[in-house]
Amino acid sequence: MSTFQTTREIPASPAEVFAAFEEPNRLAKWWGPDGFHNTFDICEFKPGGLWQFTMHGPEGTDYPNKSVFVEIEAARKVVIDHVSPPRFRLTVEFSLCAAGTLVTWVQAFEDPAVAAAVRHIVEPANEQNLNRLTAEVVAGAGRGA
Repeated sequence: MSTFQTTREIPASPAEVFAAFEEPNRLAKWWGPDGFHNTFDICEFKPGGLWQFTMHGPEGTDYPNKSVFVEIEAARKVVIDHVSPPRFRLTVEFSLCAAGTLVTWVQAFEDPAVAAAVRHIVEPANEQNLNRLTAEVVAGAGRGA
């Protein structure tokens, strides 16, 4: 397995950050790298729940995705298995820090060759994803979400 890890401090409580995952309409707003938007077909936010959606790229290409929510601990952790290719497990943990919440984002690919091939995409995309998450959480706090 090949793993990519990044962290981000977000100026909000772990519960506020978790809410941006838990609420499908909010998750759809920020999920994915810059320029992407999403259409969710199914988003069963519970352990064993199916998450099927299409990411629409800025160039007009659609990217179908299928994932399963493996583990969910409110305001602490979300674990997702991306079961369509490329297969990976994403573990996102939320912990209290001086700035608010430290988000630890760990993406582990099943196939090291695939991980090596997508590294140039995944590393910046994960940072963009966290930028978008931060923006959604801050905006949500401002509108009382």
